[in-house]
Parts: sequence; C-alpha cells; structure tokens
Amino acid sequence: MKIKNYMTKALSYVLFIMLVLALGCKSANKKLKTSEKEDHLKGNISISGAFALYPLTVTWAEEFKNLNPKVQIDISAGGAGKGMVDVLSGMVDLAMFSREVSEQEVAKGAWKIAVAKDAVFPTINANSPAIKEVLKNGLTKEQFQRLYTDDSQKFWNQFKGYSVHEKIINVYIRSDACGAAAIWANFFEREQEDLKGTGVFGDPGIADAVRKDRNGVGFNNLIFIYDIKTKKVIEGLDIIPIDLNNNRTIDPEEDFYATMESAIEAIQSGKYPSPPARSLYLISKGKPNNPVVVSFLKYILTEGQNQISKNGYIELKGTILNNEKAKLSISEGLY
Repeated sequence: MKIKNYMTKALSYVLFIMLVLALGCKSANKKLKTSEKEDHLKGNISISGAFALYPLTVTWAEEFKNLNPKVQIDISAGGAGKGMVDVLSGMVDLAMFSREVSEQEVAKGAWKIAVAKDAVFPTINANSPAIKEVLKNGLTKEQFQRLYTDDSQKFWNQFKGYSVHEKIINVYIRSDACGAAAIWANFFEREQEDLKGTGVFGDPGIADAVRKDRNGVGFNNLIFIYDIKTKKVIEGLDIIPIDLNNNRTIDPEEDFYATMESAIEAIQSGKYPSPPARSLYLISKGKPNNPVVVSFLKYILTEGQNQISKNGYIELKGTILNNEKAKLSISEGLY
C-alpha cells in the first residue's frame, strides 16, 4: 500500500512538472510569435513629389514608423512633376501627386490611389494697396484668367469695380512642374504653361514671395496659407475671394475664407469649386507588390485617415474611400 501511494504521488508530481513545462513552452512560443509579428515588417520606402501632400505624408510616415520601428521612410518634396518622373523611372517607390494623372502617364505605368483632398487658393499680400477692394469685390473666373495669363502690365483699375492704380500687380507663379499650378490654371481653362509671372520654386517659396511684395499676388495650397495652430491665414498673406456668381461683389455665401475650418467646409460642400479643389494621390509604377509599401498604403486608408483633418486636409469619405480600399483589396487582398 505504501509503495502504491508513493507511485501515485510520484506520478502526480511528474504530470505537474510536464504541465508546467508545457505551459512554459506555449508561453514562450506565444511570445516568439508575437515578437515575430511585431518585427516582421521591415524595409525602406522612398517618396518624392508634390509640396501639397508633403506635410501630411511626413505625419503619416512618422506614425507608421512608430508602429513599425524597422521601416525607414525617406521623403522629399520637389513638385508633382518631379515625383512622377522619379516614380516612373524607378528612383522612388511612391510619388506624391496633386493633379489628375494623364493618359500618357497611365500608359507609362502610373498607378494611383487617392489619399486625401485639398484646394489651391489665389493669394495676395495682406498690405496690398487694393486689399479692401479685393476682399469686397473678389475676382471672377475671367478676371483671374486675365490676371494670371496676360503678359501686359496689370493695374487693379483695369478690372471692373477697382479704382486703385498707383502700382502694377506683380504676379508670382511656380517655376517647378507642379499640381498646384496645373489645377489653378485648369480653374480658368488653361494649362500651367499658360501662366505668366515671376517663377518661384515650391509652395513655401511662392508664399514667401507674395508676403514680401506689397504688390504681389500668387496661389498656394491650403496648408501653406493657413496656420495649422490658429486656423487663421498666416501673417502677411490674404486670399483673393472668387466671385462665383459674377455680380462683382463677394456675397455672404461666397465669403468662407476667414478660417481654415470654414474653407475646408466650403471645399467639402462644393461651395468652393473643383478645380481648384482636387484629390491628392500617391502614385506607384504599376500596382505595388512590396509588402512594406502596401502596408503603408493600407495604413493611410484606415488609421491614417484620422490624421487628415487635424493637419489641415480633407478626408476621403463614403464611396470614394471604399473605392480606393478596393484597389488594394484587388491587388493584395488586404481587406
């Protein structure tokens, strides 16, 4: 009987030890799998292109790298045109793009995915001698066309409803091939090549040029006009209102430029026309198959959408967002 009890106790002890070891191995395996899952995404992503999308892409990249520490993302802004050239030549994985993709670019392999929206606004020096009349009267589409495409010297009193004439108007345009210039010219049915004025490189450059020139006018993407913290137009700049109904005055329903929030609401509701409102894209050469790039795009269309409004852009919604997700679903089965 004593031997039997001893054997029973010994067997119980052995079973206990085996159970502890099994649980320990299971826990170790679980930790290993978790670690592997956390560390599996690693590699590099290179991005270049539009100034319009640069600030938001930097924010997305920083958050994505926080979630995936072994991913390195390099971003440079040089204009939408440069981004397209870079991505089609294989120099970068993705191009930030701020105009519609042409048939010729598609034929060369450009594959696009919309990631956000914004708009281009005509700008003026806040201390312009014509600022009061500009804010009161605005300009019509036809007047904007004359202002930005006419080679002759321009005075404010050449436009109906204006009397200021002591100084010429100095027009600043973009020197780089960019979506902002293309979409702004499209608003009055012209191309970037039709714009006349002093060429300045980049969004920050043209904003700075207008701020420093009392007689300057230009155009900028929304994020380079408003202060992201105060939501007000940055010091030294103002926006030339668009006279949408051509009655030579800015009516209350046309006056939505005072704050970033009111401007964004006007874009979302369609009060501000498209163009110059537009979608922003990330472009790859063909459907992406690099797992790191695909995961980054997936993040942008899901968690990354939470970053859009707080950074001064307009979110994709409803059918538009679902259509972009479907592109990834078709190519990579992510959703």
